Amino acid sequence: MGLDAPPVEETTLNIFNIPNLLSISRILAVPLFVILMLEPSPLRALIAGIVFALASATDWLDGYLARRWGQVTKIGKLLDPVADKILIMSAFIILVEIEVIYAWIAVVFIAREFVVTGLRSIASTEGVVIPAENLGKYKVGAQITAVLALLLHYYINHAWLKDLGWIAIWIAMVLSVVSAMQYFKAYGKQLN
Repeated sequence: MGLDAPPVEETTLNIFNIPNLLSISRILAVPLFVILMLEPSPLRALIAGIVFALASATDWLDGYLARRWGQVTKIGKLLDPVADKILIMSAFIILVEIEVIYAWIAVVFIAREFVVTGLRSIASTEGVVIPAENLGKYKVGAQITAVLALLLHYYINHAWLKDLGWIAIWIAMVLSVVSAMQYFKAYGKQLN
């Protein structure tokens, strides 16, 4: 099948396909990540970073496999972005909890997700589909880089890792705001 296969009809069998199971595994990785970072030590931060990195890798892999194998499902379209948001937002909340980043940074990221998700929900009730923007993908990449760099800094305490983490946070924040504005612009164009 082609890379852009249409969604298949939902059945119990195809709901539990490999791409959807990868999305579910990303959600299930969150409690392990959180438990490791509730009482952080350098070693626990390293293990949490590995868990986070593996879970983040499933974000790319589940979408690729779903398209490649023609296993794009409605439940998968829901699970994938929800799993992404749970993983990333949990990481930022934990970084606030262990006093690595400021709370307002996590609030900006979380608020952006609520606003964009709300806008897309409103648009869908009006029959308007707002496709995901590439900037949103770059934003997620910057967020993942920030979390991993700050966790590794917690593990080995090299200043360049902290600097990389903060640079990635600022890039992610700019991309968050700009991509949110793109969603509103796309919604306005669709209405016109």
